[in-house]
Amino acid sequence: MADAPIPDKPALEGLESKWDAAWSEQGTYLFDRIRAAEVGRAGIFSVDTPPPTASGSLHIGHVFSYTHTDVKVRFERMRGKTVFYPMGWDDNGLPTERRVQNYYGVRCDPSLPYVPDFTPPYEGGDNKSSRAADQIPVSRRNFIELCEKLTVEDEKHFEALWRALGLSVDWTQTYRTISDETMRTSQLAFLRNLERGEAYQSMAPTLWDIDFRSAIAQAELEDRDQPAAYHRVAFHKSDGSGDVHIETTRPELLPACVALVANPDDERYQPLFGTTVRTPLFDVEVPVLAHPLAQQDKGSGIAMICTFGDVTDIIWWRELDLPNRTILGQDGRVIAEAPDAITTDAAKAAYAELAGKTVFSAKKRIVELLQESGEMEGDPKPFTHPVKFYEKGDRPLEIVSTRQWYIRNGARDEALRDKLIALGRDVSWHPDFMRVRYENWTNGLTGDWLVSRQRFFGVPIPVWYALDENGDRDYSRVLTPDASTLPVDPTTDVPAGYTPEQRGVPGGFDGEKDIFDTWATSSLTPQLAGGWERDPELWNLVAPFDVRPQGQDIIRTWLFSTLLRSALEDDRAPWRDAAISGFIVDPDRKKMSKSKGNVVTPADILAQHGSDAVRYWAASSRLGTDAAFDPQNPTQIKIGRRLAIKVLNAAKFVLSFPVPEGATVTHALDASMLATLDGVVREATKALESFDHARALEVTESFFWTFCDDYLELVKERAYNQTDVGQASAALALRTALSTLLRLFAPVISFAAEEAWSWFNDGSVHTATWPEPLGIDGDTAVLRVVGEALIGIRRAKTEAKASQKTPVERVTIAGPAASVAVLRLAEGDLKAVGRIDEIVYGDADELTVSGIELAPQEA
Repeated sequence: MADAPIPDKPALEGLESKWDAAWSEQGTYLFDRIRAAEVGRAGIFSVDTPPPTASGSLHIGHVFSYTHTDVKVRFERMRGKTVFYPMGWDDNGLPTERRVQNYYGVRCDPSLPYVPDFTPPYEGGDNKSSRAADQIPVSRRNFIELCEKLTVEDEKHFEALWRALGLSVDWTQTYRTISDETMRTSQLAFLRNLERGEAYQSMAPTLWDIDFRSAIAQAELEDRDQPAAYHRVAFHKSDGSGDVHIETTRPELLPACVALVANPDDERYQPLFGTTVRTPLFDVEVPVLAHPLAQQDKGSGIAMICTFGDVTDIIWWRELDLPNRTILGQDGRVIAEAPDAITTDAAKAAYAELAGKTVFSAKKRIVELLQESGEMEGDPKPFTHPVKFYEKGDRPLEIVSTRQWYIRNGARDEALRDKLIALGRDVSWHPDFMRVRYENWTNGLTGDWLVSRQRFFGVPIPVWYALDENGDRDYSRVLTPDASTLPVDPTTDVPAGYTPEQRGVPGGFDGEKDIFDTWATSSLTPQLAGGWERDPELWNLVAPFDVRPQGQDIIRTWLFSTLLRSALEDDRAPWRDAAISGFIVDPDRKKMSKSKGNVVTPADILAQHGSDAVRYWAASSRLGTDAAFDPQNPTQIKIGRRLAIKVLNAAKFVLSFPVPEGATVTHALDASMLATLDGVVREATKALESFDHARALEVTESFFWTFCDDYLELVKERAYNQTDVGQASAALALRTALSTLLRLFAPVISFAAEEAWSWFNDGSVHTATWPEPLGIDGDTAVLRVVGEALIGIRRAKTEAKASQKTPVERVTIAGPAASVAVLRLAEGDLKAVGRIDEIVYGDADELTVSGIELAPQEA
């Protein structure tokens, strides 16, 4: 759109749709594969873009962090890099399943047959209050079809919003975390982990969400304060010499008790170590043991170990080599069959009172039984404490024993952990202190990465199991597919050497029903986007990627797991830089999240204020810094809108001055302005190179307002006057500054910059060359000192209660000799803007304007 007509009244409205269409038509942001091959890896800038979860809506926090990345990408593109900037959609996982259940009013029942042309009971509802029992059960295949249908619709809305925001993504480089190609990549990476011994299966205590009916990994946990109560319960010494009182918040787990434990330094209980006690109600003999994790000041100082009440129970169970008496099933209810250790009729009868009950109901009933037996002392003592939740769940997690798949992550391998720390230090972190969070997480891991999930919409774990003569799985005979057959679904596909008729029969096979945790797929985003094992040329051009941009809250999940997979597969870090955005907080400084109900959706904000205004707000915050957002009074967004409009109007004004052919910069004030601008270019460039987009914007904007308020006002009379010998110098300086400023602003206010650029240039500003210092020999003091004098003249007129257009017969300006000398270089421009006939100069320590004599006013 070369030299487009300049509108009479430039406006921001409509620029988003206009320029998005133009950029798409012209291929402005396409990855140039041919050029990439020519320039090689050093000439490419590749981004491991976060794939947003396609389950609902984007919020203002997404706009905030994705804008940070886009500013950096646009800068690198203008620096001449061939940019690889893909977009992924994180389709699979529990959030999508929950949304589909609520949206369509269905739930998955894998035992049901597939129904062709199934119509859900309704479509479009949020239905959050519905119970699972009210949702219509459908087959796994029907459920997955609904998941895919809804995520595709969500992705269309997401792309439309990203386009409106102006993300310079190459929309031909997209991927979905549930596509066949993604399944192939994810399954191949896992099979290699399995082949190298990095993936394994184990029966172990597992954090379990009873609503999602799935295992939960350590990285997906969050603590939430919950009401609880201490129950003081008597255990009976086996020698009959009295009772030992413990205080527990989980009395319902008494049937699962396997020991009592106290701190080895606790003198109160040292005589009991090595003895046994009998449990109340269930009369099971358990040992009294010592362990340093027991807290002397918590409760009575001695605790019961149950299988399993919390993660500490797991540590005690493992390190003290205790039996497993799990009583909770995967539905969160007490299982029907009592542990073998419960043998007396009275104990079995007490257990029968709990069987089938939820944790809440079992707790209520066992408290009644303990009170009736006299083995509970006093009333429960309420308090509040942090409880483990799945970060997307509604009820506290339980711990059940299940067989799961794991990938080694260094928790039990010091050499691997040290490697992960070393690779983390190979990455440049922005801001640097975020690296400490990564290292703290890595050093604090307590178990390997649990990657299997008992869900439906995700990448199937690609294994089968041989069945023995009884039709039971032989876990020592895991059957794996050949890589050439991927992707596979073990619930429908058949392993090599077997027939479909052998599924589920003795001597035959059984397919794995579990899927991968969504992070097990998302940890491979560089491989998914970059063509690993699919497009070797592309992979070698873009990997390792230049930057991983992401939020600080998923350092422990996404960043860590991606680095782990890269370390295991390629023995290197997956990127050179990690750019970590802060949170968006509400006016009360609380983090915005859906669970808190304080999320702001961006569509209305973008429509109301314009995308450049929102981009400006985002770019004003440094990486790693939280930003407050008040939708009722978005001050920073309003400032950004004012800036974008001013850029358009200033551009129109500057372009009204023709630049004569052969013009050169000859005037001291013009040279000073351009020399000052050179300093801005240097500082903005240095800031953007180091991922400090906020500093780059700050110095550019500060200069721009000086340019508009001072320089433009000072030179406009000279620039208008075709007979003035300095006209060509002013017009050229103005045009040069406008070109430079539009390119400096382009990464942030991308639509306004493109619009103004199109009025006097061919091609896009976003593929124009990033400005370099011009090296014009100018004294920066001229613009600064003349600007100070102009401010003084304006103030003097204001104090005289005169209009700024009022002519002045005489004004006295005093200052240091160097300042006066500088002022004389621009005296003509200063007289013109101030409408001054005569300037009298004086000597002073500081620059002052005084003795203003206004010209007589006509009646």
